[in-house]
Amino acid sequence: MPVLTDPFGRPLPLHPAPRRIVSLVPSQTELLHDLGLGDEVAGITKFCIHPDSWFRSKPRVGGTKTVHPDRVDALQPDLILANKEENVREQVEALAERYPTWVSDISTLNDALQMIRTVGALVHRAGAADALAMQIGAAFAGLGTHSGPLLRTGYLIWKDPYMTVGADSFIHEMLGYLGVANVFADKRRYPEMSPEDLSACELLLLSSEPYPFAQKHIDELQRDLPGTRILLVDGEAFSWYGSRLLYTPAYFLKLRQQIAAMG
Repeated sequence: MPVLTDPFGRPLPLHPAPRRIVSLVPSQTELLHDLGLGDEVAGITKFCIHPDSWFRSKPRVGGTKTVHPDRVDALQPDLILANKEENVREQVEALAERYPTWVSDISTLNDALQMIRTVGALVHRAGAADALAMQIGAAFAGLGTHSGPLLRTGYLIWKDPYMTVGADSFIHEMLGYLGVANVFADKRRYPEMSPEDLSACELLLLSSEPYPFAQKHIDELQRDLPGTRILLVDGEAFSWYGSRLLYTPAYFLKLRQQIAAMG
């Protein structure tokens, strides 16, 4: 029987096809839908908002970091999909003692494409997953390279305190594809920043998630950073690493135009 291992060496049999999948990762939940699964997905989290039909109808096992073991037990999954960063290690390891569990670890586009292929193999949709990964890869290749100096850019994911992204994050990789330079690339993970730190930015991107930045936050920051271009952006385009990546390059092209129009 073929056996697959996750990034942490956990063995997972590839046969038979799973029939009661619990996904603890929003972007991977959407991927399952786009690979053609339906009733095979038995449970999701309260943050798995795509597709909307699943969000409204599938049993929810808690949040990405607050999984309720009793809700998972009630579903008796034959496969759990988790993520190293989005889920809590102790919670996932406890579930892995009882159920087959695969854990993704994503920090680059290549990681994401490999995850798509691996999930496709796990759920017996390898052909569809390979085609999707190739399509996404081609779309990103079509972005080309940015000519000229790159704008020194900060990307905010949180407020009170302000938090940004370091070089070892998936969002950092996406900033590179957008064609800007992460001014906090010397940091790791998601460091806290003071308003004074943000003054190093020529461009400041305010994400729609996890913190719901809005126009009022632009106005607030602009008072302290009058020379900085500040823009609200779709956080899903920068941080969802499943099938939603298919639409990210087109969004980045529009965003480049929007940034250029700001002068």
